[in-house]
Amino acid sequence: MIFHVNMQKENNYKKLFEDFNDLHIMVIGDVMVDSYLWGKVDRISPEAPIPIVALRKREDRMGGAANVAVNIRAMGAHPVLCSVIGNDIRGDNFLDLLHNEKVATYGIIRSSTRITTTKFRIFGNSTQMLRVDEEVEDDLSDQDLSLLLDKIEEIFNKEKIGCIIFQDYNKGVLTPALIREVIVKAQKRNIPIVVDPKKKNFEAYAGVTLFKPNLKELMEGMKIDFDPNYKDDLINAAQTLRKKLNCAYVLTTLSEHGVLISMEDSLDEKNIFIPAHRRFIADVSGAGDTVISVASLCIAMGRSPYEIAYISNLAGGLVCEEVGVVPINKEKLLKEVLTLL
Repeated sequence: MIFHVNMQKENNYKKLFEDFNDLHIMVIGDVMVDSYLWGKVDRISPEAPIPIVALRKREDRMGGAANVAVNIRAMGAHPVLCSVIGNDIRGDNFLDLLHNEKVATYGIIRSSTRITTTKFRIFGNSTQMLRVDEEVEDDLSDQDLSLLLDKIEEIFNKEKIGCIIFQDYNKGVLTPALIREVIVKAQKRNIPIVVDPKKKNFEAYAGVTLFKPNLKELMEGMKIDFDPNYKDDLINAAQTLRKKLNCAYVLTTLSEHGVLISMEDSLDEKNIFIPAHRRFIADVSGAGDTVISVASLCIAMGRSPYEIAYISNLAGGLVCEEVGVVPINKEKLLKEVLTLL
C-alpha cells in the first residue's frame, strides 16, 4: 500500500513537471545585464590602498526580470518577457543574451530616453570585491508606458497566458499606473498574478494572487519592526499584509530559515512554515527570482499552497549552491521534490 502511494506521488510530480512545458508565463518588470569580471589578485595598487584585479574572464548573464524569464525557460515553460531597455550597446547585448537563452524578444520595448541597466561584479581570487551599477531609476515616460501597455495587450490577445509575474527592482518599469492597468486586464481574463516586490510600490499590488516579500521587505513595506524569531509576530505581519492587499497568499522568504505561506482565514491551516533544506550555500544572488518563477508555475497549474511554497523553496535553495546568478536545474529540482516532498 505504501509503495502504491509513493508511486502515485512520484507519477503526480513527474506529470506536473512535464505539464510545465505547456505553460506561457508573462514576466513584467525591470531587466538588466549582470556582467561578471573574474580575475586574480596578487598585489596592491600604488595609487591607492586597493587590490589590483588582473582580469582573466568576462561573462554576461541576464538579471532582474530577465533572470526570472531564464528560470521559467529552464523549467520547460515559455516565458513572455515584457520590459523597456535602452537603445544602446548594452541593450544590443541584452537582446543577444535573450536569443542565446531562447527567450522571445517581442515583448521588449527600446527607449531612446533610458539606458539598459548593467551591474558589474568584480571578483578577485573567487571573492566578490566590488559592484558597479550603471542604471537610471526614473519611472517610464508616458510614451514608453503607453508602448509597453499596448504590447502587453497585444500579447494577451494572441497568447494564452497561464500566470503573470511582476518582478520589481525599483528601476522604473513597474509604475503604479502600469501595475493597476495590468491587474485589471488580468482579472478580466482570470489570469493569476504573482509579485516579487520592492518597497517603492509595495501597496500598489492590491488584488494579486501571491505576494512574495522577503523578511526585510515585509518589515520595510509594513513600516514595522519585530523579532522574526517570534513566529506570532511574523504571522501577524504577513496576515495583516495579505488582508491589506486582498491577495490569496503572502509567501515570505526567510533566508536560511525557509518560508512562510499565509492564506485566507477560511482555510483550515492558514499559516504554514516550511524550513530550508540543509545545503552548502555558495551565493544567494538570484534565489528570489527562482522562487517566484517556480511559484508562478505551480499557481498556474492550480497546486496547493503547501506545494507552491515547498517546491519553490527547494528551488531557491538549489540555486544558492552555485556562484553567481544561475537558473534552476529542472531535473535536479524534480529529484529533490520526489525525495523530500
